Amino acid sequence: MLALAIACSKQSSSPASPTSTAAVDAAANADGSKLKASTPTPQSPVNNARPEGPDITLRAANAGIKFGTGQGVQFTYRFQVFNAANVMVYQAVTPSGVGTTAHTITNPLEGDQSYSWWVRVEYGGETSPWSARAGFIAPQTGGYIRGNELYDPLINGKTIGNPHGALTFIPGVGVTLESQSSYIDYQLGQTLTEGEFSILVTNMPTNTEGGKTKLFAMGQGYDDIVTNDRRMTIEKRGDPAGEVAWRFITHDDQVDTEGPDRQFIPFVRTQTYFWQATWRNNRFNLLIREGGADGRVLYNLGKNFKGVPYDPNPHVLYLGAPVGRSGEGGASVDNVTIRQMWVSGNPRPAFANK
Repeated sequence: MLALAIACSKQSSSPASPTSTAAVDAAANADGSKLKASTPTPQSPVNNARPEGPDITLRAANAGIKFGTGQGVQFTYRFQVFNAANVMVYQAVTPSGVGTTAHTITNPLEGDQSYSWWVRVEYGGETSPWSARAGFIAPQTGGYIRGNELYDPLINGKTIGNPHGALTFIPGVGVTLESQSSYIDYQLGQTLTEGEFSILVTNMPTNTEGGKTKLFAMGQGYDDIVTNDRRMTIEKRGDPAGEVAWRFITHDDQVDTEGPDRQFIPFVRTQTYFWQATWRNNRFNLLIREGGADGRVLYNLGKNFKGVPYDPNPHVLYLGAPVGRSGEGGASVDNVTIRQMWVSGNPRPAFANK
């Protein structure tokens, strides 16, 4: 239990009984504060760590009482965040936790920038000293392309790619491809020879327009995606409705779906679907889950390929696909909403599953 007691510069031989009323005393702390409590200690993030993000949670070990053993005191904790110019950009007050107290920053900070923070306790109009400052680097929330890794959240009203056609950005939800000629392209700085391309998709019905429409794709350069000799195309067809098909062409081989490999899935517009294409250890695989990245498996089909790893140069990726020689019916799945695009040789991070 927490407690407060009056601490005077001249104490009598019979100390006052503990009290839950904050002490206002001439013997102030060194910084002028008068609450007789120890300083809370920052635990994370510290030492200029980069939180995995996009959420940043400040966590501190709770303060203790300098004097007394009274009952009933509940501190509140004030957190303040400063940018590299030492300007306070955020503050919040939160109730005490058990042992530690945490607060998740609710206003976005600029990604890839240095920040510092401190914390103090408050009670009855009085405060403890501030803790020591702790530093961190804000995670990249606006998306990035770093070599052969790409992250585009698409929930922040923009894209790091090159948009084409009619697109609607819905904050917190994703980007909607409004037509079969709507798509976004990206170019990696380096070829991703082994890795994954994954997204979250909503607003997808079973029946859409087009006989060979593509949800996402990639290839070598910007040549026609229909004939590109390093193409990967992931199709959710509208004719026949709900049919899933794919093709993957490497330096030495080609694997794709034919006949019974092309499976029907009864997509539901209100569901979230996780689509993940992987190419590792000479095997290509497509996984689809209903309900997000940890949801129920609806589709899981792969095939081995021969020869050297996948080697497009330059390596270009698409959400949807541009119109090729087969026309709009072979371009993008229309009216679907896509978010949290991840392309990397590293595992998909938890923050990309929101």
